[in-house]
Amino acid sequence: MTRYALLDGLLSSRYHNYSLDDLTEEVNAGLSALDPGTDGVGRRTIEKDIEYLEYKSPFNVDIERYYVSDGHSRRQKMCLRYANPDFSIFSKPLTEDEEHLLREALSLLGQFDGFPGAGGLDELRRRLGVKRDDRQIIFFSRNLLENRDVFGRLFTAISQRQVIELHYHRFGGGAGLRVNLHPYLLKEYNRRWFLLAAAEGDGKLLNFALDRIDDAVPLPSHAYVAYDGDLGERFEDIVGVTLLDGSPLYQIIFWVSDRSKDYVLTKPLHESQRRLTGARCDELRARWPSLAGGEFFRIDCRENYELVRELVSFGKELVVLEPSEVQDKVWEHICAMEEKYREVRT
Repeated sequence: MTRYALLDGLLSSRYHNYSLDDLTEEVNAGLSALDPGTDGVGRRTIEKDIEYLEYKSPFNVDIERYYVSDGHSRRQKMCLRYANPDFSIFSKPLTEDEEHLLREALSLLGQFDGFPGAGGLDELRRRLGVKRDDRQIIFFSRNLLENRDVFGRLFTAISQRQVIELHYHRFGGGAGLRVNLHPYLLKEYNRRWFLLAAAEGDGKLLNFALDRIDDAVPLPSHAYVAYDGDLGERFEDIVGVTLLDGSPLYQIIFWVSDRSKDYVLTKPLHESQRRLTGARCDELRARWPSLAGGEFFRIDCRENYELVRELVSFGKELVVLEPSEVQDKVWEHICAMEEKYREVRT
C-alpha cells in the first residue's frame, strides 16, 4: 500500500515526466525516507504494481503512455501518468445519488442557527465538487433563538467534552442562575431545544431550555465527567424532556374519537402506543358505553407536564380512562382552564 500511495502521487503529476525507471527510482527514494534500512524494490516490482493497478485492481485506472525526448541521449523515452490528472486511487467520484444526498445533508446542517462551521459549508461543497442548488427540498420548522450562537457553543462543548459555566434566566424575571455543568445532549421537542447536563457538584441531571440560556462559558481547567450509561434510555418512558424523580411507569388507557383517531394512529403520542382490539376493546366499550365509535389506545410512560399537556390538547376528542392518577391530573388541568374561561366570560 505504501508503494501504491507513492505511485499514485507520481502518476498524478503533470510537472514531471516519469519513465518506468524514473518511477522505480522515485518510489525507492520515498521508501528510503520512510525506512532508511530498506533495500528498495526493483524495476520489475514497479512494473507489476502498475500492471495490477491498470488491469486487475477495482480502481478502474486509466494510465496514459507517451513519449518525450531524453535530454541526455536525445532519445525518446516512454513515460506513464494518469490520463486524468485529477484521478487518484484513494478518492472515489460521487455518484449522482451520493451528490444529491450530500447536498441535502449540507442544506439541513445549514438550517441550524449558530452551528459551528456553518459558514464553511459553501467551501465544503466546493471542495467535494457538490453543485449548489438553492431549492430547499426538506425544511425544519424552528424557533429562532435570540442568542443564536449559543447552540454552536453548546454543540462544541459537548463534542469537545468541556465543562461549562451556564448563564440562565427564568421566565418572569428574577435573578439569573449561574451553574457549572457537564453538558451531554441537545434535544429538540415541540419546536424548542433543550440542554441535558449534569451539575458539577452532585452530578444530578438537569434540563435547560435554550431560549433561556444567555451564555455558555467553557471551563477548560475543569475535569469533564462523561455520562455513565445510555442517555437515550432516559427518554424511553416519557413524553418530552422532563423526568420527575420517583415517577412510576403507568399503563395509560385512553379513548380517541373518530374525528381524531387517524391523527393519533399516524402520529403516536409515545413510542409505546398500541391500538387495543379484540376482547380488551370489547371490555372497554362495555364499561364506557357513552364513548361511541372511536378507538381505544394504550401507552406505557411516566407522568409529567408534557404528557398532561399533550393529552389535554385534544380537548373532547380524547378521554383518559386509566389510571386515576393521570386522569386526575388531566381533570385538574381542564378544571383550571374552565375556571379561567369563566373569569373572562363573566
